[in-house]
Amino acid sequence: MADFTASGFHEVASRVWVARYAWLDVNVTLVGGERGLLVVDTHSSELAAREVLEDVRRLGAGDVVAVVNTHEHFDHTFGNAVFRDAYGAVPIHATDWAAEHTLAAGERVQGRYADSDDPHRDEVLATRIVPADQSFSSARAIDLGDRLVELIHPGRGHTAGDLVVRVPDVDVLLAGDLVEESAPPSFGGDCHPFEWPSSLDLVISLLTDASVVVPGHGSVVDLSFVQDQRNDIGTVAETIRDLAGRGVTPAQALESAEWPYPKELLAEAVRRGYDQLPRGGRQLPLV
Repeated sequence: MADFTASGFHEVASRVWVARYAWLDVNVTLVGGERGLLVVDTHSSELAAREVLEDVRRLGAGDVVAVVNTHEHFDHTFGNAVFRDAYGAVPIHATDWAAEHTLAAGERVQGRYADSDDPHRDEVLATRIVPADQSFSSARAIDLGDRLVELIHPGRGHTAGDLVVRVPDVDVLLAGDLVEESAPPSFGGDCHPFEWPSSLDLVISLLTDASVVVPGHGSVVDLSFVQDQRNDIGTVAETIRDLAGRGVTPAQALESAEWPYPKELLAEAVRRGYDQLPRGGRQLPLV
């Protein structure tokens, strides 16, 4: 596996390059073909994306002909405008859900940054939010001339609109935030904890023992890593289901079980899980 630095693209398979950026430890990936480059995720602000664009040009592997957003969160979409400025009406692909919710999700983030003293505050607030204009429900292929790249919505998990990008000729899969390496998976206020394991089951069915998997954040990983993370996410789901079935309240849940991740990171997983349970899946406390 490649040795990553703070910035700059590194080839992890033939004509597949990944750059790992220090802010939010986010990955941006390039997939090269005869027609040009596909950019997967665009970083967290226009200012940050201009650094990405400089790195793309420094690589010298061609012009960008398409962009993909793996989901709607700002750290994967806020550079879209920069690539539109640089390459004209370059198509931006995402799932239907992600395309529809990018603007609202971005505006919520800008609202949070407006009330913060975060060092990236001004650049986030100055970013133009540009949603995808090419969307799909389940799968799409992008033709790069001598290479087909597959976009697949495996189901809901980190968000309702996650997609993965498969480059089948080199056995590479870009997982977005369905998989994270440098921190535990992010269970935010829009996660789907009960469906995430089955979505990863579909992702795993696309992998081999030789697959290179690029997570949304952190170093490239392999099939074994994804299987282990799927099992831990499954444990979170089953623990929530068990606690609710035994009448444990959401307020008590985090302190009432052993979790595979630090419990302070799972408050939204518990809240969302309890909200998403069918009425028969939870019991009244027997007190």
